[in-house]
Amino acid sequence: MAYFAMTTEQGPAWIDSRSMRDQEKWTEHAGFINSLVDEGVVIIAGPLDDGPKHRALLIVNSVGESAVRARFAEDPWIRTGVLRILQIDLWKVLASDERLDRVLADITKAGPPA
Repeated sequence: MAYFAMTTEQGPAWIDSRSMRDQEKWTEHAGFINSLVDEGVVIIAGPLDDGPKHRALLIVNSVGESAVRARFAEDPWIRTGVLRILQIDLWKVLASDERLDRVLADITKAGPPA
């Protein structure tokens, strides 16, 4: 298994006048991502700043890029064009710190931003 940094961005079906949670199939997309978290496929995921296009970064645990693409082809947002995969890169972790566990625990306890 290896780690991959995957970047997604809004696709052609994204409706600019709607927030992320108001896009079509939000509930199904969130459920899909949460199931991948439960399976240990998605390590961490979330949107990137408030730029002109919606983008997100996901750290994914998988056997290879083609497996990542195949798995995310099942995402309701990818299937319907709300999102598209922008880039997938092999991520080699060279340094880490036990503080990361505390930071992630604090982030997940706080819940998603409003």
